Amino acid sequence: MSWLWLALAIIFEILGTLSLKQAATASKRWYLAVVAGYGISYAFLAMALADIPLGVAYGIWSGVGVVAMAILGRLIFKERLTWVTGLGIVLITGGVVLIQLGSTA
Repeated sequence: MSWLWLALAIIFEILGTLSLKQAATASKRWYLAVVAGYGISYAFLAMALADIPLGVAYGIWSGVGVVAMAILGRLIFKERLTWVTGLGIVLITGGVVLIQLGSTA
């Protein structure tokens, strides 16, 4: 069940961050969605920590968030996605995998 909580934490963190971009560039009403998204995300993250080590949960939560924001920033907001950004995505993904592997060793 903890992995489900972590997945929900990631989804709401992504929604909160997308809302933050909207709040910064469009209507300030988006800040309500920012607060809700981050609040719900942290609640689910706390629930996930019952069975997932802190370093693993936070590494996955933040790593997936960074990768998702780079990709969604390109798709939704037409932000640049260069080969250097792609390399960063690969390195972040590799780092998260290594943290997970290291926690089970």
